[in-house]
Amino acid sequence: MDSRAPLSAAPFDGRWPVLAGLGAVILACWAYLLSTAGPSVPMTDGMAGMPGMAAMQAGPAAWHPAALAALAIMWIAMMAAMMLPSATPMILLYAAIARQARARGEHAASTALFALGYLAVWTGFALVATFGQTTLSHTAQLDPRATLISRIAAGALLIAAGLYQLTPWKQTCLRHCRSPMSFVITHWQGGRGGALRMGVLHGAFCLGCCWCLMLLLFVGGVMNLWWIVGLTVFVMVEKSLPGSVWIERASAAVLIGWGVLTLARAI
Repeated sequence: MDSRAPLSAAPFDGRWPVLAGLGAVILACWAYLLSTAGPSVPMTDGMAGMPGMAAMQAGPAAWHPAALAALAIMWIAMMAAMMLPSATPMILLYAAIARQARARGEHAASTALFALGYLAVWTGFALVATFGQTTLSHTAQLDPRATLISRIAAGALLIAAGLYQLTPWKQTCLRHCRSPMSFVITHWQGGRGGALRMGVLHGAFCLGCCWCLMLLLFVGGVMNLWWIVGLTVFVMVEKSLPGSVWIERASAAVLIGWGVLTLARAI
């Protein structure tokens, strides 16, 4: 970290505009998800009138550019809605320290660029997920709610997610997500470019922590809003309780047990 960068985030009188901006983005993304999971949306080339985002999974039409674009937007909005709440403490801390750095006459550091860098990582994941969902839909592996039809595949994914909860990579990434101040002290970079790079780096740690959990959307249903909310709450709890190893162990046990049960029922 740059020795000139302040190590304290308090007092920070400008937190409310940052919170308001984040809240607006989060609410807008959740509103979009609610709208896409609801009434039918107009589509082209034979997809009109199908319910919500299920229209994007209609056989050969799944590769239609309009369907791909709409599905990608849905995934990007969903990742922002799910991940920004848990990233809010880090963004607020960065905003506080960046504000103090600017007050000391250092190069401008942009909180917006930090947040954009973070979202860029999850946008990349969203695009990969879009391709994955489209491929699975095209090969008839998903039902209309974008849930895996194969119970064997679902069980294997649950077990994989449970095992990943116990890996050193997961633990390393989770420690960074749970310790915003430690991340800033270790990785501080000044200026707008530094803000963007720090946002990307934090997003990479967050992705390393949560990517396998996000794949469970294909188990509970990509368009299952209750499942989306449940995963969002779990990610927030997991990141907000530092040192609580029991959370990873308990979640791993539940996921592995659920996966084994799912496989047993499929055989």
